Amino acid sequence: DVQLQASGGGTVQAGGSLRLSCVASGFTFGDSAIGWFRQAPGKGREGVSAIVHSDGSTYYKDSVQGRFTISSDNAKNTVYLEMNTLKPEDTAVYYCAADSPWLGGTYALGSIWYDYWGQGTLVTVSS
Repeated sequence: DVQLQASGGGTVQAGGSLRLSCVASGFTFGDSAIGWFRQAPGKGREGVSAIVHSDGSTYYKDSVQGRFTISSDNAKNTVYLEMNTLKPEDTAVYYCAADSPWLGGTYALGSIWYDYWGQGTLVTVSS
């Protein structure tokens, strides 16, 4: 069975940092793309960042570019999202999602391409 376990959320002050982790199992990690998505209260789900393991491509939402970094540890089947200089508008439930084999091309921030979803982890940034 496919499992995605997201963790690392918490409450931080604006300007602070958090690192989210997504541990994956049940599919071929090296053929996958894994994305981070978030949903703020009263808003729709949006793609934040993604990594395509076949070629190492990474993708970022414009508003997090330069502040967030996605990385992958293939030995641990784990993807990380390092979030720095956090802002109150980053407050949301963050989800990791996966698809393997990856068929979405460069549309890695599009949730429609992902078949597997983990539970969310809440990130709260106070002003």
